[in-house]
Amino acid sequence: MYPHILALHSLFRWLVLASMLYAIYRAYKGWLGNKPFSKHDNTVRHITATIAHIQLIIGLCLYFISPLISYFLHEYKDAVHQRQVRFFGMEHSLMMFVGIIIITIGSAIAKRKPTDQQKFKAMAIWYTIGLLIILLNIPWPFSPLVSRPYFRAL
Repeated sequence: MYPHILALHSLFRWLVLASMLYAIYRAYKGWLGNKPFSKHDNTVRHITATIAHIQLIIGLCLYFISPLISYFLHEYKDAVHQRQVRFFGMEHSLMMFVGIIIITIGSAIAKRKPTDQQKFKAMAIWYTIGLLIILLNIPWPFSPLVSRPYFRAL
């Protein structure tokens, strides 16, 4: 079960990133172009936050069945000094959680703003911050300290 959830989590990250980039593009285009906040924009806002939440749930499932995390939790004194174990046991999970909280806050704020420009602005700023946090905490293949492949197969 673990390899399947890990592969799903790895694959789903691309959906998160694509939806975030599209939502941010729509938000900046609407904000800077003084466009009306359409039903499509609201759907993009909502679906992007939902995709991020689904990825969080997949990540939480992975967290509780991962042998790496089990080692981190049971051998904390030693594990915290091992870069890769600490990254997945603490840094990656915490910062992804923070990134998704920021996306959720941005979605809620944008939903409640009275004007179209305020909706776009809230979405643009909050989603951009969330995306930056997420991008900085993905174990990219080119990362010098903790790297993983672009796609994880079963």
